[in-house]
Amino acid sequence: MILCCSTPMIPGDSLTAQAELLRDWGYDAIAVFQPVELWTPQVRQELGELESRTGVRPVEFVLVGDIYGHAMSDDADLRRQCRDMYRETADVCAELGLVTEIEYQYGPQNPMPLFEPYQQLSAAQHDGFVAFYRELLDRVAGSEGAVLLEPLNRYESRYLNSVADNLAVLAEVAHPNAGLLPDTFHMSIEEASIPDALRVAGDEVTHVHLGDSNRLLPGSGALDWTAIFGALADIGYRGAVNLECSTEGDPARTLPQTAARLRELIGA
Repeated sequence: MILCCSTPMIPGDSLTAQAELLRDWGYDAIAVFQPVELWTPQVRQELGELESRTGVRPVEFVLVGDIYGHAMSDDADLRRQCRDMYRETADVCAELGLVTEIEYQYGPQNPMPLFEPYQQLSAAQHDGFVAFYRELLDRVAGSEGAVLLEPLNRYESRYLNSVADNLAVLAEVAHPNAGLLPDTFHMSIEEASIPDALRVAGDEVTHVHLGDSNRLLPGSGALDWTAIFGALADIGYRGAVNLECSTEGDPARTLPQTAARLRELIGA
């Protein structure tokens, strides 16, 4: 497996500086969550040259900002802006062979669905989402890039919270550049068993986000990491396991410690 960490967790004033820190701290790869307002041709060039400069490979790329997560919004202008940002993201992933992710929606839910989990899309919602997903997949078709579905917990998205519901969409699109991005924090809320859900997903698992039950670094919460990595080994997963959570304390201390622990789990 490829050990990876997300840019919001890493100090540094450039992608190069962040990647150099990760290299020194024992990581193989970097996941770039790039603020869209800071996305420039110069940053795009830096991203493309990052592995040759630092030895750390970019594996995931996401443009982020206030418009993220609104691809299915009822607000036509917001929906257009969000979709254009996703299209740009997909094009970068096609060019550089990276993965990105989409969800039906993303953001705090109001009202919170406290007692109404696993809400299902209407036929119109489903068809609209699948059509846009297919459009993005066509943008990366024939490349090593991928556009993945990430199941989110019910408090951040009202729909497609479970691995099973996302697998159904993947079966419908049946596209070689599609796949699943399970996130252990979201799964800790929505899945009865994270290892069992990973085994059911099997070959669809293309990229993995790591965060403990409290959305801190692995080992800071209640999740059974030995069982989780055992399930990933059982399905023959060899892709990136990317820290996408919060660091507790000084990242110069906690991120190297976490890298060492994750390498033990991968080796086991």
